[in-house]
Amino acid sequence: MNRNLARLAVPVGIVGIVLLLVVPVPAPILDVLIVCNILLALVILLTSMFVKKPLDFSVFPSLLLVATLFRLGLNVASTRLVLGQGYAGQVIDAFGKVTVGGSMIIGAVVFVILVVIQFVVVTKGAERVAEVGARFTLDAMPGKQMAIDADLNAGLITDVVARQRRAEVSAEADFYGAMDGASKFVKGDAIAGIVIIIVNIVGGLGVGMAQRGLSITDALNTYSLLTMGDGLVSQIPALLMAVSTGMIVTRSNAEADLGQAASSQLSQSRTALLIAGIAAVVMALIPGMPPLPFLGVGGALIVASRRIRPAHDGDAAASSAAAATQSAEDPNQRLMEEMRVHPLEILLAPDLVDLVGGSTDDLLARVKSLRQKVAMDLGVVIPPVRTRDSVELPPSTYAIRIAGVEAARGAAPSGKLLALGDFLDALPGVAVVEPVFGLAGKWIPAEMRHSAEMTGATVIDRVSVLVTHLSSIVTSSAARLLSREDVRVLTEGVKAASPAAVDELTPGLLSLAEIHRVLQGLLAEHVPINDLTRIYESLTLRAKASTDPEGLIEAARLALGPALVGRLMDGERLTVITIEPGLEQSLVQDLRPAEGGTQLVMEQSKLDAIMTSLSSAVAAAESAGKSPVLVCAPVLRPAIRKLVPLPPSGVPVLSYAEVTSTTVNIETIGVVRLGTAVPA
Repeated sequence: MNRNLARLAVPVGIVGIVLLLVVPVPAPILDVLIVCNILLALVILLTSMFVKKPLDFSVFPSLLLVATLFRLGLNVASTRLVLGQGYAGQVIDAFGKVTVGGSMIIGAVVFVILVVIQFVVVTKGAERVAEVGARFTLDAMPGKQMAIDADLNAGLITDVVARQRRAEVSAEADFYGAMDGASKFVKGDAIAGIVIIIVNIVGGLGVGMAQRGLSITDALNTYSLLTMGDGLVSQIPALLMAVSTGMIVTRSNAEADLGQAASSQLSQSRTALLIAGIAAVVMALIPGMPPLPFLGVGGALIVASRRIRPAHDGDAAASSAAAATQSAEDPNQRLMEEMRVHPLEILLAPDLVDLVGGSTDDLLARVKSLRQKVAMDLGVVIPPVRTRDSVELPPSTYAIRIAGVEAARGAAPSGKLLALGDFLDALPGVAVVEPVFGLAGKWIPAEMRHSAEMTGATVIDRVSVLVTHLSSIVTSSAARLLSREDVRVLTEGVKAASPAAVDELTPGLLSLAEIHRVLQGLLAEHVPINDLTRIYESLTLRAKASTDPEGLIEAARLALGPALVGRLMDGERLTVITIEPGLEQSLVQDLRPAEGGTQLVMEQSKLDAIMTSLSSAVAAAESAGKSPVLVCAPVLRPAIRKLVPLPPSGVPVLSYAEVTSTTVNIETIGVVRLGTAVPA
């Protein structure tokens, strides 16, 4: 019942505010509503002081809007009573007569002071802090999300904690964005208060003199005092709400509320309190100064400075003990960190550190995007990329390491752009070969971008060159980067979605190590493992007959046949190179089992002739603008795959079973023979 009442409180309150704008309210009811308004503002102010972090009071922006509308509704209701009856209840009458002593001038001065405090000091400051807080919070979101991803990938937090932290980051951004807009309510409320006062005074004079026949003095005294009382009644809760806004937007996350934090931090230095107390005593000795207030306050500060000494010393002792413990552990921690081999690293020469910055071309942001792209393309999350500088590298050089071993090296000179094209001789710069595709290029000055583009060259910035190189290395080394722990996490993900696919496979038929080996074999051939459910189902069927790794990989490939063929199609058709039937039968007879799988054992001259014929067929297809694949018998595919390199220097190898696993238009563009390739 109480929960239902709480749910209806705000909607009913909003409806009541709307009624205040259109329905006359008797003076006694208005008194009750004014008291509720003041106490509501006071409760909100006290709540904002006792919360430990802004998100604990996330409903504040909405409450601020409701309270502002409530206050404006009361202004309309009180204005109707002031102008219509010359009386607006005891609360407004008391504020007009008792609070300001019945003086219109004093009331006006007090009202102006309150408006200045609220509008110029509190509201302006809160608005600026809210705006800056919103901008900084939104700017910091990518970094916070990256930190959460890094902790999750490193195993420091669980999925549940990661989701909770991501929700907190999102809620924090939403809160500060809402506070940036809500602060405008406070500003508008202050302006509305000034306008309403002016309108009430002018309207009161008109009503008193025109309708009631009062003299200008009597009308001014009567309606001005009521107007000042009404203004003070409205401005006091408005000021409390403005202070609450300032409190919320200036609070940082803390372990204690404002009172505890302020008292502990103000009393953390006994020297500061002692000096302040002595200064107060000295000021008491100045001729003309009242000695009692200064001596009383100064003595209290001196006593307080003496009383906090034991606590301060205790904190210092605890800090010393913690520092001693930390210093004792630090050498081992540093040694362990230096010993640890990182799965993936980027080393930068000292003059390339500027690549890691806050611009849109920031290397860290681009690497994060690359990790997401690789995850979508290959179905595996590559480990976090450690980026650091190295004085051992030559200037303008970067190196990519996998498991502590350098896998590639390149250059990215500062202030330069890489131009790729055929007409670069007229451009100044150093001629190079692009590290991924082997294209001829030249590092040109950044100011020559337009000139290079006019020659038809493709211009690439330094970060794109490095990230493209990293992408190539990561894709070709995905099998090495896939760890046993990654396989465990992926398997648990499949189990959550398709329990039967995992329960039947592991640990009954295959161990995690054997599944790891199969997935590495697929990634080694650039086969995505996104569809793990289908892969596990195919492994289950194959493992019941044999757990031979080569057979398991081929079974998984066959299950993924339509996806493999779809990635290799030229438009609407698949361009293939086949092997002459007689030669294919001869190769089947040359197959021999080995520890690493089946291999082709033949004379070197025969192997050279086959590879020459295949190269000719591939060259002919590429000259025709096509991207061919080599198709062979399923039993031959693993052995031929070991002889034929992967693209871009080689050609993909599919089996007949994989090609026929889906309906596709096939165009045979060449046949491999012992002599030269014969066009189809």
